[in-house]
Amino acid sequence: MAVLLAVFIPVLMLGVVLALGRYEELMLPDTAAPPDDADVAARTDQ
Repeated sequence: MAVLLAVFIPVLMLGVVLALGRYEELMLPDTAAPPDDADVAARTDQ
């Protein structure tokens, strides 16, 4: 019985971590960071 717990708990915890990662991606909006001044200047100098 102890061996089964030692085998299944890490697998279950990995599933929990992966599920929480997917939940976070779905719940939080995918926003890009606003461009800083150097990026804006580099684009307008062309």
